[in-house]
Amino acid sequence: MGVWQTLRDDVRAVFERDPAAKSLLEVLTCYPGLHAIWAHRIAHWLYRRRHFVAARMVSHLARFFTGIEIHPGARLGRGVFIDHGMGTVIGETAEVGNNVTLYQGVTLGGTGKEKGKRHPTVEDDVMIATGAKILGNITVGRNSKIGAGAVVIRPVPPGCTVVGVPGRIVRRPAGEPQPASIDLDHGNLPDPLAETLMSIMHRLEYLEAQVTRLASSQQAPVDHQDMAGNVSRGV
Repeated sequence: MGVWQTLRDDVRAVFERDPAAKSLLEVLTCYPGLHAIWAHRIAHWLYRRRHFVAARMVSHLARFFTGIEIHPGARLGRGVFIDHGMGTVIGETAEVGNNVTLYQGVTLGGTGKEKGKRHPTVEDDVMIATGAKILGNITVGRNSKIGAGAVVIRPVPPGCTVVGVPGRIVRRPAGEPQPASIDLDHGNLPDPLAETLMSIMHRLEYLEAQVTRLASSQQAPVDHQDMAGNVSRGV
């Protein structure tokens, strides 16, 4: 895959996944996520040729101008889109596949000072919502969705949806996913905490109704006994 094709794929990703994009000029000049990715491609080229200081300088300048920090050693695929990317951090040994979408505040980080592969691998067509943290040498399978604010510390199979802290799989695919397009709808992800609270509320309502019914059924015999006692005493 040539350099120009990779750059065209990066621009195409913006138009496909951001309805606010109006023109090529706007995308080229006003999208810091695109600028950060292109700067990273330069930094990664230098990094692979062991020009580590120069690579870090390019990365640092990109961070200064865009608010997005991508280590030069990280590997990014084609068509990666970072939307409103302020605060996004991608670690040195992270690997991001093709057509991945990252929103603001996403972290692909490590869990310690170990050497070697210590950052996540994100496969193709994954969507990672605002503020999600994926930590450690784990793999997020293709076509998965990570909910806003989730903290993922365990591998995610392909096609799954993960939410919560720590991240829990709340939806699994019926079969091997074959998406026609990237699913960016992260506003309707399942909320297991809300579902649990609703279940508890329904159970409490049921128990309260049962207690009321039992109290009503026990009250009637007591009243009849009182009435019998009053009659026998001539009251």
